[in-house]
Amino acid sequence: MTESAPQTLQRPLQRRAIALVSGGLDSMLAVKVMQEQGIHVEGVNFFTGFCVEGHTHAIRKKDKDKNKRNNALWVAEQLGIKLHIVDISEEYKDVVLNPKHGYGANLNPCLDCKIFMVNKATLMLNKARELAGEKGFDFIITGEVVGQRPKSQRKETMPIISRESGADDRLLRPLSAKNLPETLPEREGWVDRSQLHDFSGRNRKPQMALAKRFGLDDFAQPAGGCCFLTDESYSRKLADLWQARNERRYELDDIMLLKVGRHIRPAPHYKLIISREEGENRFLEGYRYQFTSITTSSCPGPLALIDGKLESDHELRQAAAIVARYSKGRTDDEVVVEVRDPSGVVRQLPVRPATPDQVSPEWMV
Repeated sequence: MTESAPQTLQRPLQRRAIALVSGGLDSMLAVKVMQEQGIHVEGVNFFTGFCVEGHTHAIRKKDKDKNKRNNALWVAEQLGIKLHIVDISEEYKDVVLNPKHGYGANLNPCLDCKIFMVNKATLMLNKARELAGEKGFDFIITGEVVGQRPKSQRKETMPIISRESGADDRLLRPLSAKNLPETLPEREGWVDRSQLHDFSGRNRKPQMALAKRFGLDDFAQPAGGCCFLTDESYSRKLADLWQARNERRYELDDIMLLKVGRHIRPAPHYKLIISREEGENRFLEGYRYQFTSITTSSCPGPLALIDGKLESDHELRQAAAIVARYSKGRTDDEVVVEVRDPSGVVRQLPVRPATPDQVSPEWMV
């Protein structure tokens, strides 16, 4: 009598996906759809410097009732997934400065941005597969919806993202999959195409209904992303910065300061960044060792940074008068301002506050 060898039960391999998590509703839903099919999902959020909404809300009093959370982290916590936050702000400059596919309505390089980020996720996917084999990632998911964005989410541009990012058919959009050709995860049976969705267009009702089905009643940006480059006013300030420097470049501090204060440029070679409230005052305080600053000392008033170089005493008095214009002493005959250079040397200067007609609307950036 011979003994048969013990049989080992083979569990089906759990497939693994990496999701681009912006912190908005669409990527949140895309992850939920995959989790519902038993896919292990981890998220990745790329830091560019242009999507820091919670940071802005934390500065300004008028935004005090808005959430001050990092939405991507919050979403990951709600979904119970691990989130990889990757700083790509230096590499991303080339996307902003030299978009192969051009800008959208403002300085938003949406199509190039999506290609860049999916490419970064693809490199992560390939590296993880190389290092971890079956414990690596099998495919990438995004919350993209056909027709939702005029630049990057048109039906004809979605194949461009797949192709130019290098992800090819390992890129799955669970919310619009039925409107697109089958991808590798669908053909291989890793995910059930019949349980994916066919959302399209800018109507958000299907997403809202799906969120309700998943029991999600708290989410950010229900109508779009958080990128400041899509904002007309912000893009105008960035274009002004490039024009003033006579070259297209920026540092992280530059793009942070574009979100704060009034930007007034009385002359091509300098502009004033004037705080609008106490929170912005405190934020700009952190830059007093990098910029010459002006504030009022004889009455409550704003803090202003001088970006550029004043070329004469007349320009210094003009800048001081403009700052006094936004102080509590704007109707006084005289306001004393404090001018401080980055080394900490301070001088007091009495000025008459500028009148409204002395601050040209054309100076407002």
